[in-house]
Amino acid sequence: MLELMIVLLIPVVVAVWLGIRIVPQGEEWVVERLGKFHAVITPGLKIIIPVVDKVSYKVTTKDIILEIPEQEVITRDNAVILANAVAFMKVTNIERAVYGIDNFSEAMRNMVQTSLRSIIGGMDLNHALTSRDRIKAELKIAVADEAADWGLTVKSVEIQDIKPSANMQHAMEQQASAERERVAVVTRAEGDKQSLILNAEARLEGARKDAEAQEVAARASAESIRLIAEAVKENNSSATFLLGDRYIQALQKMSASDNAKIIMMPGDVVSAVKALVGSGK
Repeated sequence: MLELMIVLLIPVVVAVWLGIRIVPQGEEWVVERLGKFHAVITPGLKIIIPVVDKVSYKVTTKDIILEIPEQEVITRDNAVILANAVAFMKVTNIERAVYGIDNFSEAMRNMVQTSLRSIIGGMDLNHALTSRDRIKAELKIAVADEAADWGLTVKSVEIQDIKPSANMQHAMEQQASAERERVAVVTRAEGDKQSLILNAEARLEGARKDAEAQEVAARASAESIRLIAEAVKENNSSATFLLGDRYIQALQKMSASDNAKIIMMPGDVVSAVKALVGSGK
């Protein structure tokens, strides 16, 4: 009798053992009964019916980090840039995630890649390189609806890197170098132009000052001649003295020179001066 009870208990113990499931924290399991979805079991100790029930899928409930590999993208102005991203998502409906798509991680990766190409393809090169926040926002909106249909919630999409391709970088460097050279040439030309203008203005100002000085000197000479003429009219002796003084100064300068010279002096200097003045008195 005891042996019969033991024989009968063994299948029961085995069945219970096979039906015990311990679901770890951070996971939820999908149980199928006779090949059809039956339930989702949450973390903890759970009992299923052996043979009839089967754990078909084990799905993480933690945030999923999805790496989007680098890809070439052609912008609206036909420039080639390289872009990659990372998406953070979470499974919020396990039944949809398991039965709505064959591989939700791969599906999301392809969806993000396709949307990224479409968004950047509508931008110019310069705009694409400087609009990370806009690309990120549009990318999240573009994939959110599809993700919801698959039981996923997209928490964030970040652009890891976006840069021109190697050939495009070389072309941009050449363009930048040409632009710097153009600016340098324009700057030098502008400097030469300003220098010529300033030199011309300086010469013009110098000529104006010379003319003014000559005009002042001429007026002074005219005034001096006028005064001398008036003095001569009134008293010839003043003119005689002035001319005699100038005559003596000229003779002194001539005698001080080191060059060989012969100085002819009149015997009567006073008479000679008077003769120059025009008075024989």
